[in-house]
Amino acid sequence: MLEDEIKAKDMRLLDKYFLKYDNDNLLSFLKNKESEQNPMGNISREELEETLSQIKEDLPLKNSKIPAYYEVFMRTWLDEEAHNENKQWEDLLSSLYMDYGIEVKNSLMSRWYELNLNIGNLLSAIFARKYSLDVSQVVVGNNHVAKIIRENSNMRDFGLSQELEIYDTVVRLSEEEEVYERERKIDKFRWDWLEENTVFDYFNIEYIFAYLCKLQILERWVKLNAEEGERIFRELIDNLKSDVTIPEE
Repeated sequence: MLEDEIKAKDMRLLDKYFLKYDNDNLLSFLKNKESEQNPMGNISREELEETLSQIKEDLPLKNSKIPAYYEVFMRTWLDEEAHNENKQWEDLLSSLYMDYGIEVKNSLMSRWYELNLNIGNLLSAIFARKYSLDVSQVVVGNNHVAKIIRENSNMRDFGLSQELEIYDTVVRLSEEEEVYERERKIDKFRWDWLEENTVFDYFNIEYIFAYLCKLQILERWVKLNAEEGERIFRELIDNLKSDVTIPEE
């Protein structure tokens, strides 16, 4: 529906949102060429096969749908030494994807990617320390916060208490003992962030992107708790019907 209704340049922005499904498809494809592909992705199995073949033959990639980090990831996958190092492939792909997302030429989208990267890295660092794991090995991406955590892994606050605005909030969320409740509160924090950062947006690309992100959160909770997910979904629809107003101009 979006492809039929919005401008091509806006659709190219939203395609980056769906890359998380393409990432899952890419990993599944590399592990098993016959694996089932998630239809939410935009890149077909045939396009993945073509891209992999071009990389093996050192040919330039001509498909504009293939993001640059796919070539980096595929080349690493094809490197036997990388497999001998027992790389965490999901973490590597996530790191490349987050770095790519932060560079998106849309303020809301790039800040959303960075928010999630920072939340994930800080939580990973906190729990790595709790269970005596190497903090530097669980941090993904290469933004400013990721670098600070790696450089200050032995500091009590990872060097972030004065650097990261959401530091205290994330630490407080990490202290919730019940995993289900902790995840719910983290998603509530993400949801509220989207609300606060689109309060003056009407039916523009930022509003649509935020809506998609909310749907993703709901989709996750519907799988965990169908009744609660249904209730929140109906509440979202009601809010859309009553709260959205279009400026006269």
